Parts: sequence; C-alpha cells; structure tokens
Amino acid sequence: MSELVQRASQQLTELVRGELRLAQAEMKSKGRRYGKGGGMFGGAGLAGFLAAQAAVATAVAALAVALPVWAGALIMTAVLAAIATVLALTGKKQVTRAAPPTPAETVENVKADVAEIKRSAHR
Repeated sequence: MSELVQRASQQLTELVRGELRLAQAEMKSKGRRYGKGGGMFGGAGLAGFLAAQAAVATAVAALAVALPVWAGALIMTAVLAAIATVLALTGKKQVTRAAPPTPAETVENVKADVAEIKRSAHR
C-alpha cells in the first residue's frame, strides 16, 4: 500500500510538472504571436498615418480651389475628428469583447486530470 501511495504521489508530481511545462510552452507561443502581430500593427499604423497625412493635404488643396484655405482645413479637421471618434469607440468595444490571453488548452487538460483523479479515488 505504501508503495502504491508513493508511486501515485510521484506520478501526480510528474503530471503537474508536465502540465506546467505545457502551460509555459503555450504562453511562449502566444507571446511570440502577440509580439509579431503588434509589430505588424505598428508598421501598418505608421504607413496609414503617412497616407492619411497625404490624403488630408490633398483634400485641403482640393477644397482650397472652391473655398479659402482656412475653410478647407477646418472642414478636414472636423471630418478627421469624427473619424477618430468612431474608430476609438469601435476599438474600445473590440477590446472589451476580447478574451484574456490564457493557456486555455492547459486549463482544460488540468481540469480533465483532476476529474480523472477524483474518479479514480472514488473507486
């Protein structure tokens, strides 16, 4: 009986260590993906910002044909403020709906392991 308890304890320790290694590997993988995605979003943001500046300058110049330059600039400022507001509100909604970055697979494995241990203990 003592040997069985000792083996069960050893196997449980190995199982927990294995699950911790799995969680660590899963979080490293997710971290790399978040890092790469963030870098790409940064590059896209910079390119988009430069394109937007060129578009605003073009729009102000086009409006300056029919209106004074200050009026064209004022119109473009109002349009950009409206776009910024819509984007900020939409972004906020998306961030609040996002799932937290957790090791979901590992959590499910641990739950299954605990359930199996409980089931085996009741026999």
